[in-house]
Amino acid sequence: LSAVITWSIRRRFAPRGFVHPCRTLARHTERNERVRFLSDDERERLLDACKTSRWDRLYLLVLMALTTGARKSELLGLKWQDLDLGRGIAYCGRSKNGDPKALPLVPAVAELLTSRACETGLIFPSTRSKGRPYAFESRWREALAKAKLRNFRFHDLRHTCASMLAQNGATLLEIGDVLGHRQLQVTKRYSHLTTSHKCALVNRVLGDIR
Repeated sequence: LSAVITWSIRRRFAPRGFVHPCRTLARHTERNERVRFLSDDERERLLDACKTSRWDRLYLLVLMALTTGARKSELLGLKWQDLDLGRGIAYCGRSKNGDPKALPLVPAVAELLTSRACETGLIFPSTRSKGRPYAFESRWREALAKAKLRNFRFHDLRHTCASMLAQNGATLLEIGDVLGHRQLQVTKRYSHLTTSHKCALVNRVLGDIR
């Protein structure tokens, strides 16, 4: 609410002399700490279920979410013209934060996209409404049920991407760059997964000190 009112004041929609009603309110610490990510076994079960989905692009969508850490809206908004398959990059305009964003494409994703690269428009188009993305939620729920996954949202694929990066030596700064985080504080929710990397770094640089 505060952000909306601030926006209206800056755009001069609010009357002259309007006092921001949230200015004197104390701000509590934001608690957005839910981090659910897939284990290796869960990831394999989900991908296998997506491969047999009645929607033939669910596997591609989920694989892209897992390997790019992109938001659902960013992926569904992608068009074929946004791809540079030669360089293995997808350009999704600007992120939620307004920053330019490019998604690196792993070989498996690039191969799947190349097999369909003669198409135009959205990569994940609706079969009913032209210019709109496919409403895949029912197919997603079917895949979750087949993979026997509970308490898992599509957004958690983004957390899974970050967790895999963290557990394989990526720094918080690198993870934040992949996910498009503007503030490091947001990325710190994955800090507990980088413990082994931090230990290795400290011992490599400082381990000889006596």
